[in-house]
Amino acid sequence: MKILAIESSCDDTAASVCEGREVLSSVINSQIERHVEFGGVVPEIASRCHTENVCGVVDKALKDANVSLDDIDAVAVTYAPGLIGALLVGVNFAKGLSLSINKPLIPVHHLRSHIAANYITSPDLEPPFLCLVVSGGHSHLVEVKDYTDFKVIGHTRDDAAGECFDKTARAMGFPYPGGVHLDKSAEEGGNPDAYKFPKPRLDTPYDFSFSGIKTSVINTIHNANQKGETLNRDDLAASVRKTVCDILTEKAIKAATELGYKKLALAGGVSANALLRRQLEGECKKRGIEFYRPDLKYCGDNAAMVAVQGYYEAVSGNFADQTLNARATMAIDE
Repeated sequence: MKILAIESSCDDTAASVCEGREVLSSVINSQIERHVEFGGVVPEIASRCHTENVCGVVDKALKDANVSLDDIDAVAVTYAPGLIGALLVGVNFAKGLSLSINKPLIPVHHLRSHIAANYITSPDLEPPFLCLVVSGGHSHLVEVKDYTDFKVIGHTRDDAAGECFDKTARAMGFPYPGGVHLDKSAEEGGNPDAYKFPKPRLDTPYDFSFSGIKTSVINTIHNANQKGETLNRDDLAASVRKTVCDILTEKAIKAATELGYKKLALAGGVSANALLRRQLEGECKKRGIEFYRPDLKYCGDNAAMVAVQGYYEAVSGNFADQTLNARATMAIDE
């Protein structure tokens, strides 16, 4: 089953053709240069860029896969969650394309597709397993009971881990996207024990909270500036990264151990974080847990993961009609 997928939930316009878990093409048009001067994604600009780029990206995905629209069996699209204007561009394009070529339309949840990125990298991975989903907008611990059956057992109470990285990186003076630069700075010799930041205690075992860490880092920077002191940016970046990754690793391993999972996967944009990948792999190895993570090229937003999850949604009979609408927020198990 060949599926053409479209992804436009934030600032990347992407299209892909996949057959099951096999990626025939994956095209991504990044908008980073358009948003750098603002220090973050401007929703209106993102939507306009999607409108300008979606036709060309889809055409290239078809050409790279050496297929035509006649060869496509279904059209999949990210419809939730994300920036509503950005999502609407992809959803409306997919609806029009589906109607014009008379092929089924498959609605795909963004977080489900991030989890599915692991299926591309690890063809042997099958549910059930536990997945830590970490991105700029989400931090979830999810039981993947089947390809379309999910249960959230933990989530952030406030800021997501990726948001914490991005906001603290911006305060340190790193350019957008901050989390990537913070990770690189930490890798280049920063001392992860130079600064101590709080690890919040919650009344639920698998939930997260990162707003306190973000505030503590920003206060550290402001206090140093007021005193005329110079902070070592590499040390600060490494300390922030270690604090956040320690929390994510501890919670994920605790959940896997207590719930009896022998397979743990990592997904989302922050799954590219070098320390998080190393820590989870090391802790899983100690406990005999199989660890899975996507290739770096599938960690960020892409349409290949949408196509792969779209395949499993189709197998489960999850199709949409022309009334499909975008949704800015939506639970993964809704």
